[in-house]
Amino acid sequence: MDRAKDVRNDRSIKGGSSFLSLDSATLAAQVGDKAGWLAEQIREAVNTGHLAAGERLPPSRVLATELGVSRGIITDAYTRLADAGLVAALGRGGTVVCGGPSAVRPTPKNAARIPTPDPFGSTADFETLRAAPCRIDLSPGVPDVRSFPRAAWLRAERTVLSTAQLTDLAYGQAQGALPLRTAISRWVARTRGITCLPDDVIVVAGVAQALSLLAHLLKANGADTVAVEDPGSLGARQQLNAWGIRTPAIPVDEDGLDVDALQRHGAAAVMVTPAHQFPTGVVLTGQRRVELLEWARNGNLVIEDDYDAEHRYDRRPVPALAADEPESVYYMGSVSKILAPALRIGWIIAPRSMTAAIVDLKRDTDLGNATVPQLSLAHLMNTGDLERHLRTMRSRHRRRRDVMIGAVQERIPHAVIVGAAAGLHLTILLPDGLDDTTVAAQCLQAGVKLHPLSWHRQCPGPPGLVLGYAASTEADITKGIDAVARAAAE
Repeated sequence: MDRAKDVRNDRSIKGGSSFLSLDSATLAAQVGDKAGWLAEQIREAVNTGHLAAGERLPPSRVLATELGVSRGIITDAYTRLADAGLVAALGRGGTVVCGGPSAVRPTPKNAARIPTPDPFGSTADFETLRAAPCRIDLSPGVPDVRSFPRAAWLRAERTVLSTAQLTDLAYGQAQGALPLRTAISRWVARTRGITCLPDDVIVVAGVAQALSLLAHLLKANGADTVAVEDPGSLGARQQLNAWGIRTPAIPVDEDGLDVDALQRHGAAAVMVTPAHQFPTGVVLTGQRRVELLEWARNGNLVIEDDYDAEHRYDRRPVPALAADEPESVYYMGSVSKILAPALRIGWIIAPRSMTAAIVDLKRDTDLGNATVPQLSLAHLMNTGDLERHLRTMRSRHRRRRDVMIGAVQERIPHAVIVGAAAGLHLTILLPDGLDDTTVAAQCLQAGVKLHPLSWHRQCPGPPGLVLGYAASTEADITKGIDAVARAAAE
């Protein structure tokens, strides 16, 4: 017996192919029509949905070798399936499935109708709102992903893949790829005034993971409270709550976080958005900044979400809090609003006393972010492509913001606009007596998606709407504000 026959027989004894878990021993035991048996197995897989429309079947030569049969049996089975309209031969494109079970399941008689989820019901539901269909999305925090710099990113990836060392394609450092940490340290020094070393930077999957790592670390050290701004990000608050962290409210006024109220509360940690407060858009004033950093130096922790710091139009940038007090500030940033949330790349610059523990948590969580996207982002930062993209987007966002301001002033003259000098959203305050969740729900029914300001409050306050403008065209922004005006007038 020659070697090829030995291998074929050995396969039959062990049984099978990875394709549909076909058993070569069962096929060999078929008396007579082996092609018919194989065609029936594939037909059943198509009908049950194990093979979906568009999926390729294995090449006949490959499957014949795996099952230890002649290629003619495989081609005969494929031909029968093609004659039945279940597969189609596309030449070099292979043989693909073109039939399958109905995409719509029949509804049983007297079946209860499942109600459409209401994101503005008794509990604010971000995921339901995000999934809701709409004509115009004016949600805050949504960047213009249509403007993602695809050509620059492809150039960066090609460069990375053509120059990558073997170690770059192995498991990387949990703290993040050194080239990206180096690029980030230069970026924050240049744009945010933060002086740090690459070893001070921890690469994470966005601000969401930065918060989860911090929550775990706080809980491990017996702390369960992070004070938050009010109004402030509902999403951040819900994330901290999900990890068992309490989030008492500290009021925000026209000067930013009320530090006196923070001191009276007694919390040992606070989360702030000082560069462009979400959702009011106010900037932490110089006096409040001094007070907050003095509070931090007394053994407390400031968690700085550098929200929208890169997007500014009518004012000079303010340095990050971490630039003045690195040993008391847990700084979080990301490229979600600069490039795209799908990249899932952000960073932490923590007090050095916390860095090792955070890196250990990151390692235990996921062994670190994917390396190739990190190296691609580092290339964009080092070549200036990221800065060029940001300059382009600032100009575009300014135009869209101006269109939204003009539309609000014309169509909703009784609304008060706040927070328009920077960021990717603005907030409008509505007259007392209006229910902003009702207005938001009516807008969604009209195909326009936005946030009621009350979603982001823990304490009572005037009604309002939080309106994003980055992801919509100027024409759609005008149409969206028309819908808001109609809903607010009803």
